[in-house]
Parts: sequence; C-alpha cells; structure tokens
Amino acid sequence: MSNYQDIKVQAYLANMQLPKLGLVLFTFGNVSAVDRAKGVFAIKPSGVPYEDLSPDDMVIVDFDNNVVEGRLRPSSDTKTHAVLYKHWEDIGGIVHTHSTYGTAWAQAQKAIPIFGTTHADHLTVDIPCAPPMADEMIKGNYEYETGFQIMNHFENLGLSYKEVEMILVGNHAPFTWGKTAEKAVYNSAVLETVAKMALLTQQINPQAPKLKDSLIKKHFERKHGEGAYYGQE
Repeated sequence: MSNYQDIKVQAYLANMQLPKLGLVLFTFGNVSAVDRAKGVFAIKPSGVPYEDLSPDDMVIVDFDNNVVEGRLRPSSDTKTHAVLYKHWEDIGGIVHTHSTYGTAWAQAQKAIPIFGTTHADHLTVDIPCAPPMADEMIKGNYEYETGFQIMNHFENLGLSYKEVEMILVGNHAPFTWGKTAEKAVYNSAVLETVAKMALLTQQINPQAPKLKDSLIKKHFERKHGEGAYYGQE
C-alpha cells in the first residue's frame, strides 16, 4: 500500500463529488488534498474521466511540482495547486472547476456582488475576481503564474485566504480552497450557487442594491462568530 494512501483516498472522494454536484462536465475540474507533514499533495490525473478514476490513480506531487508517486500525468493545473500550498500554509485542499455560473462571472471579469444572506452566510465581501493575466505571465510558466495571480490579487485587496476561501480568475474560472479537500468542494458548490443567484438577481433588477452591512454581520456571525448559534453543538 502507498505511503500516501490517506490523501489519495481524500482526493479521490473529493473529486468524485464534483460531477455529483454538477460542478464539472467531462474532465473540466480537479481537486487536491495535502499532507503537510510529508510536504506533498494528491491530485487528479489529467484528462481521465471521473467514472474511470480510483484512489490509486491519484498522483502525489511535492510543493515544487515534482511527481513523487503515480503512473499517470497529474492535472494540468498542478503547478497552481503547488504554488498555493507552498505559500498559503493553512490550506488543506484546493478545487478548480469550470462550473457554469462561476465561470460566466470570471469571463465577464466581474466580482460576484454580495446581494443576499446566502452569500453572507459564508462571506462578508464580494467573491473577488482577479484580472486576466498579463501576456508575459501567460506566455511563460502559465499554470505556475496563475497561483501568483491569485495571491497577488488577495494582497492587493487586503484579503485573507483564511477568511475568503474562493476566487475567480478573470477570463478563466473559479478556484476554491479550505482546511480539507471536502471543505474546498463545499466552497466550490457555494460559489456556484451564489454566482447563479447573483446573475438572476441582476436580471430581475439591474439596479439591485448590495446587502446592507447589518444583515451581512448578522448572517455571518450567527454561523461563524464567537456566539454562533447555527447548527448543533
């Protein structure tokens, strides 16, 4: 048995959630799960249909993008995952999809406005959209530079990756992360749902105002604040 069996299983199970949740078509997405103690992560192999995957197919890669274990080529987005794991040390899992509504907002180069309490249950700010990458970044080490495009946009906005666990990359698609691969998938599903709601909101009322601060504060803190009372103890 592999020395990395635990994260292989985590990555496999998380990847299998993407088609179940309607977040991917064909092979348009990937999930990775990290083992910080060993300095590696498990990620979906490139271009393999979900129905053909098994835990043993997951590829083990280190934070410098070296394949440590695996017979298949890792996802083409592996370098982006490696950059984020290397620099954002509290991430346990990463998801990249081309989900319909999230990707539509990314293609429009627009952050997803915080219109309602569903959004505020998870974030207190708009879901950010990084600008399209510069030509020199695209022509260079593209997937590697995508990781820095994400991190640089967070730095420019003064956002914490621990508090905002999702982003759109302009003209590309969403990335999400979390303490675990399972949480990263959850965040990906939340992003897609909120993206769809925001689009419908703007179609119904192009002048729809953003959610007022008092409701943002109330809905976020009742789930995440010191006195949170959502759910069970």
